[in-house]
Amino acid sequence: MNKMLSVYGSTGFIGENYCSCYPDSHIRIDRNEREPSSLDVLYLISTVHNYNIFDKPNLDINTNLNLLIDTLEACRQKYNSDFIFNFISSWFVYGETDLPAREDSYCNPNGFYSITKRAAEQMLISYCQTYKINYRILRLCNCYGSGDKKASVQRNAFSHLASEVIKNNPIKLYDGGENIRDFMHVDDVCEAINLVASKGEVDEIYNIGSGEPHNFIETMSYVKAQCQSTSEFESVAPPEFHKVAQAQDMYLDVSKLKKLGFEPKISIWEGLNKIINNTKKTSQ
Repeated sequence: MNKMLSVYGSTGFIGENYCSCYPDSHIRIDRNEREPSSLDVLYLISTVHNYNIFDKPNLDINTNLNLLIDTLEACRQKYNSDFIFNFISSWFVYGETDLPAREDSYCNPNGFYSITKRAAEQMLISYCQTYKINYRILRLCNCYGSGDKKASVQRNAFSHLASEVIKNNPIKLYDGGENIRDFMHVDDVCEAINLVASKGEVDEIYNIGSGEPHNFIETMSYVKAQCQSTSEFESVAPPEFHKVAQAQDMYLDVSKLKKLGFEPKISIWEGLNKIINNTKKTSQ
């Protein structure tokens, strides 16, 4: 039987999908509430990209660090050290590193989002070691799927670009779309999260991904062919900030996740077909 998880950040793309996938094993915690309702916590509250520095330079610090500590304090005050804190992190913490990135790979993040996510991991570890609290850190790959209403070039660019191709709109691909990423459908991501939160070793870090490198040009070309789209692809140089704030290529070593028995059920091509079908339905 699954543990009952207090889910913080349940209204975001991944949080909403997780709660839909596991309706009987979670308690949604209101965005303004810090106190948990169960001994197991799933914490997804986070900013989602590196671009806040231009208009809200304090947002990543306030959201990714201050709120985290407030929540840890509320959990500890209620349950002392008798709870498990499952923290959702990101591949962004690795920065430029040897690939595939392992959980023990050197982390060298750039950009406020990436840096604060890594700082959050380290603060969480230090806090939990100080108070003898068990934790897990889950570093997610590029998560995609239908239903992300805030998908854009900055956030969930994969789903955003696919939808534009389906609609016959032109798209711009940085460096011709040759950049490598590790993509996994949100349904598989939620299953992996649930597995690690249920069976993963405590005080450990787990990569959540497919472990398969794909680039944007091959995936967008697939969408174009499947839809017989007239979308035109333009190769453009990444903006200077993109070069500063994000790794050029990334995919994850998922050996630890596989040892728990996890295998993705939705291939990238099946996932793209789901996006195609959903986009066609909503546009009718």
